Amino acid sequence: MGRIVIAEFMDEAAVAELRSKHEVLYDPKLVDDGARLHREAAGADALIVRNRTQVRGELLAGLSRCTAVGRLGVGLDNIDVAACEARGIRVIPATGANALSVAEYVIGAAMLLLRGAYGSTAAVASGRWPRTALSNGREFSGKTLGLVGFGSIGQLTACLAGTLGVRTIAFDAMLGAEHPAFVQAGTRYAGLDELVAQADVISLHLPLVDSTRKLFDAARIAAMKPGAVLINTSRGGIVDEAAVAQALREGRLGGAALDVFDAEPLAAAAHFEGCPNLLLTPHIAGVTMDSNERVSSLVARKVLEALH
Repeated sequence: MGRIVIAEFMDEAAVAELRSKHEVLYDPKLVDDGARLHREAAGADALIVRNRTQVRGELLAGLSRCTAVGRLGVGLDNIDVAACEARGIRVIPATGANALSVAEYVIGAAMLLLRGAYGSTAAVASGRWPRTALSNGREFSGKTLGLVGFGSIGQLTACLAGTLGVRTIAFDAMLGAEHPAFVQAGTRYAGLDELVAQADVISLHLPLVDSTRKLFDAARIAAMKPGAVLINTSRGGIVDEAAVAQALREGRLGGAALDVFDAEPLAAAAHFEGCPNLLLTPHIAGVTMDSNERVSSLVARKVLEALH
C-alpha cells in the first residue's frame, strides 16, 4: 500500500477511490502551509495538486519516494516536468477532462461581452428603463472568432462556436496550416497577425513559456479590430493586464474576459478600476462540478495505474 498526498481540492468520490487502495492524506488547504506540505510530501509515493502547488525546487527535491505527480488540470507551468522526469517521476495531467468547461466559458463570455446587456438588473428593478442604451449590442453569429492556440480546448471551442454560425480562424505555432485539426474543426488556419487584425473575438489557449509571455502586449492589443473582445483562460502572464485596462477605458477594446492573472489572487489595487465591459473571474474557467468530477476521476485512475 502506497501513500498519496493531495494538496488541493479534489472530488470526494475520486478521493474515496484512492483511499480504497492506498493510504491518503487529503487536505485542500495543505498548499497554504508550505512547511507541512514539504513534510507530508516527503513521505508520499504520489502527490496530487492543482495549479497553486509549485512542484519544483525544495519541494521537488524532497520527493524521495514519489513516482507520480497528478495535476488536476492541464497547465503544467507550476510543475518542473523535466526535473520530475529526470527523477523518474511521472507527471499526469488531466488532458481533455476540463475542455468542455473552458470552451463553454469562452462561448458564454463572448456572447455576454458582445451583447453588453446583462448588467441592467439593478437599473430595471429600480424602475429605470435603459432600453435605448442597451439596444446596440452585437450578435455572436456571423462574427469571427480567433483562437490563439489550437489544442484540444481550442478545437472544441471552435466546434461549439461553429454550431452558432460563428466563423473560426486559428493560429498555433506548433501546427502547420495543413494539419488535419483545422479541417476537422471547420476552422481556417491564419497567421497570428492576420488573426489579430480580423477577429471580432480573440480567445487565448496557450501555455506560458518564454515565447508567449506578454504575447498580447499594448502593441498587439492596439492591432486588434476596433471594438474586438479579448478572452484569456490560459495563463495570466500571456496578457499585459495594464494594456487591456487602458484599451477598455479608451474604447478601443469592446470587452475583455480574464480568468487568469499574472499574480493570483489579483491584488486589490490592480489596474481594472472603472473599466467598462470587463469580466474578471478567479481562475475557474475549467472548474465546474461536472469538470471537477471528470478531472478528479481521470487523475485518480491514472495515479492508481502508476502506483500499481
